[in-house]
Order: sequence, then C-alpha cells, then structure tokens
Amino acid sequence: MSLILFCLFSSLFLNQTQTHIFLAIFGILLFTIIKTYFFLSSSPSIYLVDYSCLKPPNYWRVPFSSFLEHSRIVHSLDQESVDFMSKILVSSGQSQTTYIPPALHFIPPRSTHEEAINEAQIVLFPVFENLLSKTKLSPSDIDIIIFNCSGFCPSPSISSIIINKYSLREDIKSYNISGMGCSASALAVDMAQNLLKVHKNSNAVILSTEILSNGWYAGKDKSMMVLNCLFRSGSAAILITNKPSARRFSKYRLLYAVRTQAAFNDTAYNSAIREEDCEGNTGVTLKKDVLHAAGELLRSNFRVLGNSILPSEEKIRYGLSIMRKKVFDKSTQVYVPNFRKVIQHYCLPTSGKSVITEIGKKMKLKDEQVEAALMTLHRFGNQSSSSLWYELAYMEAKERVKTGERVLQMGMGSGPKCTSLVWECNRPIVGEAHKGPWDDSIHRYPVYSHPIRKDNI
Repeated sequence: MSLILFCLFSSLFLNQTQTHIFLAIFGILLFTIIKTYFFLSSSPSIYLVDYSCLKPPNYWRVPFSSFLEHSRIVHSLDQESVDFMSKILVSSGQSQTTYIPPALHFIPPRSTHEEAINEAQIVLFPVFENLLSKTKLSPSDIDIIIFNCSGFCPSPSISSIIINKYSLREDIKSYNISGMGCSASALAVDMAQNLLKVHKNSNAVILSTEILSNGWYAGKDKSMMVLNCLFRSGSAAILITNKPSARRFSKYRLLYAVRTQAAFNDTAYNSAIREEDCEGNTGVTLKKDVLHAAGELLRSNFRVLGNSILPSEEKIRYGLSIMRKKVFDKSTQVYVPNFRKVIQHYCLPTSGKSVITEIGKKMKLKDEQVEAALMTLHRFGNQSSSSLWYELAYMEAKERVKTGERVLQMGMGSGPKCTSLVWECNRPIVGEAHKGPWDDSIHRYPVYSHPIRKDNI
C-alpha cells in the first residue's frame, strides 16, 4: 500500500508523456501484485490420482450356511437364535460371496491382538503395493499417510507398520483415525485436503479398512449378534495430491467436502446410528429414533452442500417450502432439492438394503444411481468406510463416469456424523472392468432380489 501511494504521489511531478508511461507501468505492476496475491491466497486444486481396492481370496468366502453352522457351534445357539441370524443375512441385501478374515473361520474364532495385526497386514499391504504400481509412485514420494479403522487402534500404530514395512521417509506426516465408523474414509479425504492446503506440492496416501478379527461378538444378545452378520472384509488405498502436474492424468478433482455431526443432540447421540438398528431388528421404537436421527443428519449435511452446489431455482424452491411450512401450513412437506441436476453418480452408505433404498427415495434418485451401493452390498457386504471405493470401482467398471460428470461419496458413521465429497471426473475412464475388485463378477451385475422401481424418476 505504501508503494502504491508513493507512486501516485510521484506522478504529480511528471509531464504528460512521462505520466502515460508511468501509468502503464503502474497498471502492469498493480495487475501483477493482485494476480500474485490471489494465486498465493487461493487453495490449490486437490486431485484423486487413483485408488486400489482389495479383492479378498476365495478361501475367505463365507456362505450363509457355513456362517450359521459356525455360529451355532461356537455359541451353542438355539434354533430361535439361528433363525434370527438367518433372517438378518437374507434381508441384509448381501449375497453368498462376501468375505471374513481367516481368524474368524476357526472354531472358536481367534480374536486376538496378534490375529488383528496379521489381518491388517493382509488387507493393507496388497492395496498399498497395487496403488504404488498403478500410479508409478515411489514410497519416498509420499509426504502424508492417513490410516483409518474404527475399532482397532494398536500401538505402535498401523501407519507406523506401513512406514516401517516400506521404508517411508523419516519426515513423513502420519495420522491414524479411529472411532469414526463408516464415515472415516470420506472424513480422511477431507483431512488430507486440509493438510494439502498447508503442505504444497505434496502426495497424501489414505489407507481405509475395518479390522474384524478383534471385533467378533461371542455372546447371545441379538442386537449384538447382528454385527457379526453384517460386517465383511475390505480395504482401499487412495492417492490424493495437490501437485499441478496431476491435472493431466488424475481421475478426479475434488470440488466440495462437507462434514456435519449431531453428537450435540442427545437423541441422535444415544441412537448412534447403528447399522443393525437401521435394519429394524432391535425394536420398532428404536428404529424410528435412529432413522429420524439419520434423516436429520442427512438434511443438515445436504443443506450445507446444497448451498454451494445447487442452482438458484432449487435453492428458491427449498426456501419457499420452508417458509410455507413455518408460516402457513405446518403439515406442508419441505421440498427436497433435486441434486440430480448437478450430480450424476452416487456412492451411498452400504449399511443395509433398506438404508440404501430409503436414502435413494428421499433424494429422488433413479434406480441406476443407487445401483452401485446395492450391488457393492450384494457382492462384498458392508465393508464399513472402504465401501465407497468399491462403489466407485463398480461405476468405473461399467464405464458410466464420463469426463466432466460429478460423483457424490457419502459416508455416515458413529457419533453420528456425515461427510460428503463431490468429485469431478478429470479424464476418460475406460478399461477398468478387469483391473479392480469386480474383475471376475462385473459381467453378472446388476442383479436384483426385487423388481426395479419403474416410478422412481
């Protein structure tokens, strides 16, 4: 500012020709200063270079009959309990091809710390190595590593195990996220985005999984037995970067990341949005409380997201419906904005078939837009936070995501909390059908256990 005032004052003592020259130079100088200021103050673009998903080996597969017989022997269950678990498996939306880790195939299950560490290595090392191979990234090129797992948080940390195994740099920034449930992977992307705003020209790798070996429930409480029925093995490794050169080859560019939580609300916090409760297996009253809490959380998240991404006409219709409800008629339904106008593809929480279909109904999504979530649940089960990447892999295997189109990834987890990510496809994505976790099954999908809703538009 002092330099600008000095220049303006000096111009008073110049003749007309000199003044013109001076003003031209001053204009160029001012333009350069403004451009440099905005360049330095603006956040760099965040790119998703690529990702890798684990396809567990076939001997991890757990058909319903094997699972039920195993549970009956281990827990000495009566027929009523076995029938209950059978009902959960059938109604969950998953198929006979889901996986659990080797430790849980033993009778009794080996739910020890050592087995959990072994499982972490089995599910993380392959996807990490595959990511390095796909992106031609050297371990020494990684500046930030983020690991997320909700229920297993050992010491030394899992990120330390990865650093030691692959001799990552001594100055690498490492983080471990626990207790965040199914929202953790999306939350880790938001965390990486914030870190990359500070650390310029850097690469961040996210490792996402849920360790099951130490989480097996050995009792007879039905509400807890559901956990054994629903959660299955999976993991993902994701490369995020802010390097400008990544624009040429990255798959996606991050447009928005929105995080909301409702832990301040006693009802929402106590409901905890447990997946088994959302399935309605522990009582109608609790189901209503959980679904209501989930609905309020989603509305809160989409209210923030919609304010950034929706066109003006959708915002106006939404605002008018709220005004009408508050002022004129309390029975009026609040208008649900049409996110399909700005987002073409959706990765939804795979908590259960009823949860997916209910979210799709509330958001007025087409059948094809909830297909990735339903098919991921069917093929792999509920893999907690890593499921979002299997859904994205499904859409890529089907070659549905086109350049310039947008993808929404929505993670909901304990707390409760919700994180939404909006990606824009950065380049053509083809030839993925035989590279990822769907390589041996994509030709069989979609499959439906119920008729497709023809009226859902």
